[in-house]
Amino acid sequence: MSLADRAETTGTTAFVPDPRLTNDDLAPATTRKWKVFDLFALWMSDVHNLGNYTFAAGLLVLGMNVWQVFTSLLTGFVLIYLGMNLMGRIGQRHGVPFPVVSRISFGVWGANIPALIRAVVAIMWYGIQTYLASVAVNVMLLAAIPDLVSWTRHSFLGLDALGWTSFLALWLVQALIISRGMESVRKFQDFCGPAIWLVMIALAVWVLAKAGWSIPLTSTPHPVSTGRQFAQWFGAIGLILSIYGTLMLNFCDFSRLAPDYRTVRRGNFWGLPVNSTAFVIVSVIVTAGSIEVFGEAITDPALLVAEAGSTWVLVLGALTFAIATMGVNIVANFVSPAYDLANVWPQRISFKVGGAISTVAALLVTPWNLYSNPAVVNYFLGGLGAFLGPLFGVIMVDYYWVKRGRVDVDQLFQAGPGSRYYYRKGFNPKALQAFLPSAGVAALLALVPYFGDIAAYSWFIGTALSAALYSLLCRTERAATAAGEPVAAPTAAESAEV
Repeated sequence: MSLADRAETTGTTAFVPDPRLTNDDLAPATTRKWKVFDLFALWMSDVHNLGNYTFAAGLLVLGMNVWQVFTSLLTGFVLIYLGMNLMGRIGQRHGVPFPVVSRISFGVWGANIPALIRAVVAIMWYGIQTYLASVAVNVMLLAAIPDLVSWTRHSFLGLDALGWTSFLALWLVQALIISRGMESVRKFQDFCGPAIWLVMIALAVWVLAKAGWSIPLTSTPHPVSTGRQFAQWFGAIGLILSIYGTLMLNFCDFSRLAPDYRTVRRGNFWGLPVNSTAFVIVSVIVTAGSIEVFGEAITDPALLVAEAGSTWVLVLGALTFAIATMGVNIVANFVSPAYDLANVWPQRISFKVGGAISTVAALLVTPWNLYSNPAVVNYFLGGLGAFLGPLFGVIMVDYYWVKRGRVDVDQLFQAGPGSRYYYRKGFNPKALQAFLPSAGVAALLALVPYFGDIAAYSWFIGTALSAALYSLLCRTERAATAAGEPVAAPTAAESAEV
């Protein structure tokens, strides 16, 4: 339903939005079907994947014990929960997706800057995650049909025939789900989230049974000094914030579909501090158990499944891991670019068209080649990822501190000197002045080896720096809002200034 149609059905004065800024997908949501379980399942889909398992298990290998991994990641997930609630409230309250929320802070045209940064990161990872899921499918196919090994002898563009078959199959399945819109996404992730729990619990029971139901909780396979353990404890918090900082930025894409804020908080609570921490516990227990059983820490659950010695167990495990990876891929890496690209050209690009563009782009970049190139992953994607924290800092300070949550939603869809969010030619100079240096610092800390000891905190430092800079730049606007005065829109002459 368009904004004009919404005005007509509610009996309010009709507002005609600028067609350059709106379509049915960007307009405030009128149908809100996402309940507590849907948001809970969203987090299960996002958390239950091979990457998070390996991350938690890797902390054990680096010198932390089970309790230290548990407490550090619990702390991290509590902080993530709070951040998701902050962004979730904006989406639920106003019913608009991330690129439209960005217009509040960056301007009606400036919003394309954070939207496109988020989109590029998501599209790249969308392709990489699809490739990783296809690797699990390859394992399943080779275990079930050994003769398929002949398909691995020749390659095209860096991928063999079996790899192409698996990748394209998963690519098409995800494209089909995406083509049906957000309701299809909701139903798919409701299935994916719980599915991986079945395999993980079975894996934990199997490993614990082989370990005699006894594993060490306070020892580590690679002991380090107490000081180093403290550094790793805080570093784990910083890293988990960086990992979830991507979805924290655009969580409003999902919360806009919730009927009330209480639903958002409850879904986040069960999905983040509770479910995510439980997944961490299972991951580190399984890894600790593998040390007792096999004499070494096996941080890849697929390898543990292979140790079961059953072809069908391997097939079932690989299939489940592939489904779980698709679940996190759609949630974390598809929804955002679909909305972000729609924001660039709303008259021609809908959510579904934006999704189609994203899936094609994810194929064209040959993600298996990206994944095999550490320079691309670490420097290009790592550098862009470091920009996300400063974006979050600007948006949070602007909404909660400067504007105190006062937003004229209709004005978000109006481009012109009279619009409250037109700022200067559609861009908010103060937001850019706070974002650009903060992003530069965050990228420097994340990428330059000299700063390796504090690289894990780059997201947090970038967020804090941009928030502080933007607060200083917006003291006048803050004072006007605190006095109960609306923040005046710039005059036509001011808007025309460069």
